[in-house]
Amino acid sequence: MDLHAEREVAQGLREESGQSWQTLYDAFALRVWNSVARRVSSGSDVADIVQETFLAAARSARNYDPERGSLWCWLSGISRNQTALFFRKRASRHDLAGDLELPGREAEPAELLAAKELAIAVRRVLSLLPLDYETLLVGKYLDELSLEDLAAAENSSASAIGSKLARARQAFRNEFEKQTQPKLSREASL
Repeated sequence: MDLHAEREVAQGLREESGQSWQTLYDAFALRVWNSVARRVSSGSDVADIVQETFLAAARSARNYDPERGSLWCWLSGISRNQTALFFRKRASRHDLAGDLELPGREAEPAELLAAKELAIAVRRVLSLLPLDYETLLVGKYLDELSLEDLAAAENSSASAIGSKLARARQAFRNEFEKQTQPKLSREASL
């Protein structure tokens, strides 16, 4: 969606135009879904978070300012907040219920467990990065977008996006090491 089309959709959202909501949904629903699915493994939880994202967008549409960022940045920020809210609610439920082990449940093979732990660590690290870094890394490596596509989405040049992507990768590396280092240190001392 180009800048002119985004401004028209934004105006329609502020005026509560059903057509603008349909355009927004058609343009971004799959992208929001994929973004949430990278952070949350359960399909039903993803569906709930995507629904909450669009409901929150509907509640805040009058406050959307195209000068502050694209529709995608606005929606991805909302989805990120909804995902964080989901994890906070789930953590408080686990605190109340305790960690109950279901009878008859078998342990996963070591490889599957390691892959699952890595995916969780990557999701956690991505969620700790600034939104623009997370968006670039997800776009480049998970959505497989080219630098030109990323630049068009950010209204920037490919070389500027390339530089920002390098900073995002470095920030990811630093945060990943920080998040995994204590665990590695504890395991080494055992």
